[in-house]
Amino acid sequence: MDSCLLIFAFLFAFSLSSGERTLKFVTVLYRHGDRSPVEAYPNDPYKESDWPQGFGQLSQEGMKQHFELGQFLKKRYAGFLSKDYDRHEIFIRSTDVDRTLMSAQANLAGMFPPSGSNMFNPDLKWQPIPVHTVSMDEEKLLSFPLGDCPRYTQLMNETEKTDIFVNMSETYKDFVEMVRNKAGLKKASIDTVWRVYDTLFSEAKHGKRPPDWVTPSVMEKLEVLNNFDLQIMFGVYNRTEKCRLQGGLLLDQIIKNLTNAADSKQKVKMIVYSAHDTTIVALQEALNVFNGLQPLYASCHLIELHQEENGVFSVEMFYRNDTNVSEPYPVSLPDCSQRCPLQDFVNLTREVIPQDRNKECQIKLGTHVKIINLGTHLMRIKHLLGKKKM
Repeated sequence: MDSCLLIFAFLFAFSLSSGERTLKFVTVLYRHGDRSPVEAYPNDPYKESDWPQGFGQLSQEGMKQHFELGQFLKKRYAGFLSKDYDRHEIFIRSTDVDRTLMSAQANLAGMFPPSGSNMFNPDLKWQPIPVHTVSMDEEKLLSFPLGDCPRYTQLMNETEKTDIFVNMSETYKDFVEMVRNKAGLKKASIDTVWRVYDTLFSEAKHGKRPPDWVTPSVMEKLEVLNNFDLQIMFGVYNRTEKCRLQGGLLLDQIIKNLTNAADSKQKVKMIVYSAHDTTIVALQEALNVFNGLQPLYASCHLIELHQEENGVFSVEMFYRNDTNVSEPYPVSLPDCSQRCPLQDFVNLTREVIPQDRNKECQIKLGTHVKIINLGTHLMRIKHLLGKKKM
């Protein structure tokens, strides 16, 4: 009997020394779910009154998408997070926009359906869970592109003079003019017609018949220009500097959270960010992993911190850009393995982390810089640069 106890003690001590790979912390960033258009173009046959809750609002399909994503997260992190909601384990932050706040709530409904004593109403399989936010004029973590940075404005103006931008403008010149005429726009360019695409895309998703001029070929070209606008916003030209002034802010906070988790300085196991397509693009450009395509509704970027068997911490990333797939696909930081050592992850992303953003943005001390209200939040760079609407 004594010998058996000695063997057991030896094996237990060996298991502690050898260790096992364990998950320590997770960052979740997702786009809101399906929504109504954020606006109608001048000749649009459909107006705001044609949508149950008006423009820019989460649809029932969007609610279903995030409920499903919540169920996926619950299953993926079963055993890491408690089965029931524990406020010490998870923190949720959203932009102060109806559709992101509602997406977060639908997501949490899928993650933490109450049971037993957690059910305050036996007929309701739902419980309130806090979602934190700040006003849009104070948002600097999840709202991109930020419109308070003169240097970024200069970079975007310079981007319009690059060969790729000029060539795209020339290639699609006649097409853009056709869209301008058919849609009834006063002005249009390759980096503004995405607004027409966004409206047509939302209408099609909800079974609304498009005008006769909107053929599949037209939608394909509009999609190309929509993706191009996202690409130039944080990349294509001076990507590193653009990222330092935009998505690097979010990446900086994520890295701080990872480091704190590795140092056991925080108890929370998961931080969830409910935001927008431009938020995902800004982060993925900062990580240099953006695939050039607009993130779909309820797209989700996961960043996991693991402790390896030898005690070293590593970072793994995954991207789930379709709610119809069972597993997300792995994303690797350039020049690092899928299981990227935490210190390498920090070193490889250091160039896009701002050290003094006010200085880098060329904001003069003592001057008041107004942060441009993002409004419907999908009014991208032209509006944020203070240019007139189409």
